[in-house]
Amino acid sequence: VVFALTRRTAQINKDHKQENTLEKAIRFHATGGPEVLRLEDVAVGEPGPGEVRLRHVAVGLNFADTYFRNGTYPIPLPAGMGVEAAGIVEAVGTGVTNVAVGDKVTYTGFLNTLGAYSTARIIAAAPLIKLPEGIDCETAAAMTMRGLTSAYLMRRIYDFKAGDTLLIHAAAGGVGLIVSQWAKLLGVRVIGTVSTEEKAAVARAHGCDEIINYSHEDVAKRARELTGGTGVDVVFDSVGKSTFMASLDSLKHRGLLVCVGTASGPIEGFNPQLLAMKGSLYLTRPALADYIADPAEKAELAGEIFGHVAAGRIRIEINQRYELKDAVQAHRDLESRKTTGSSIFVI
Repeated sequence: VVFALTRRTAQINKDHKQENTLEKAIRFHATGGPEVLRLEDVAVGEPGPGEVRLRHVAVGLNFADTYFRNGTYPIPLPAGMGVEAAGIVEAVGTGVTNVAVGDKVTYTGFLNTLGAYSTARIIAAAPLIKLPEGIDCETAAAMTMRGLTSAYLMRRIYDFKAGDTLLIHAAAGGVGLIVSQWAKLLGVRVIGTVSTEEKAAVARAHGCDEIINYSHEDVAKRARELTGGTGVDVVFDSVGKSTFMASLDSLKHRGLLVCVGTASGPIEGFNPQLLAMKGSLYLTRPALADYIADPAEKAELAGEIFGHVAAGRIRIEINQRYELKDAVQAHRDLESRKTTGSSIFVI
C-alpha cells in the first residue's frame, strides 16, 4: 500500500510539473513599436483533443508579424507573436492522426497559429505539415510562409509561360528570392527592384535578369525601357503605398498587378476607372489563408515548393539568425529593411 501511494504521489507530482512546465515566449500587452515585445515565462501543459505539444527548433520572422504588433491586424491583447515555426512533436492529444510523437513538422497560418515566438507550445494538429526528407527545421522555418506564398503566386494567380516578364518589388527579400528562382524555372524574365547595390547583387544571384534600384531610378520609366516601351505582364508588389502607382505604370495593357503586402503602408482608396485609363489593367489582393484553407490544395502547394528545395532547384537563404531575447532588434532590422532573404529565431 505504501509503495502504491508513493508511486501515486510521484505520478501526481510529475503530472503537476508537466502541467506547469515553464517555457519562454515573446508576448505583447499593447500595440506599438518593437519595444512592446517582451520575453516572458509561459506555462505549457498537455495537449487536448486535436492538439499537440510542439518543441520548436526554429521560428520564422515575417513582415506580417509587425502588422500584429503595430495593430494593423487587430487581435485581443495580451497575445503571442509569430505565425510560423518548425520543430518536433513531443505529445499528441486524442484524435490526432496526421502527426505522431517524434515527427518533425512545420506550420504557418494566421490567427490559428499565432504564438510561434516560443520555445514550446500547444497547437492544433491540423495546420502541421510533416517535413519531407532533405528539409531541416531551420530551412522549414525560413521558407514555409514564404514558400507557400511563392507557390500560390507562381501557380495559382497567373498562368506564367516562357517569355513572360515579371516585375517583383523587394527582390532581395525572402519571397523575392524564391519567386525569382521559380520564375527562371518557368522561363520567365524577371525584373527586380531593390534599394541598395548589395541587395542588387543578391537578387541577381537568385535569378533576376534586370535590376531597378529605386533609390535613384524611376521604376516605371525603367521598366518600360527594359520592355521596349510595352510594359511587364505581371507585377508582384509587397511594398504597397509607396510603389502602387509605379507598379500600375509598369504594366502593359491588360497586365496584372498583384498586391501582396503593404510594407510602406496601406494603399489609399482609388477610383477603379484608373485601371481602365492605364490600359484595362487587372488588380488583385490575395491572402495566403485562402490558398491553404483546402488541405488538398495546401498539400499540393507544399509538395511543389518542398520538392524544388529538396532537389536543389530553389535555394533558401537564411541570412539573419536571432535568439528569442533579441526579438526587438529583429523587428527593428526587418522594418528598417536591413535584412535580405529569410530571417529566423534559433531556439
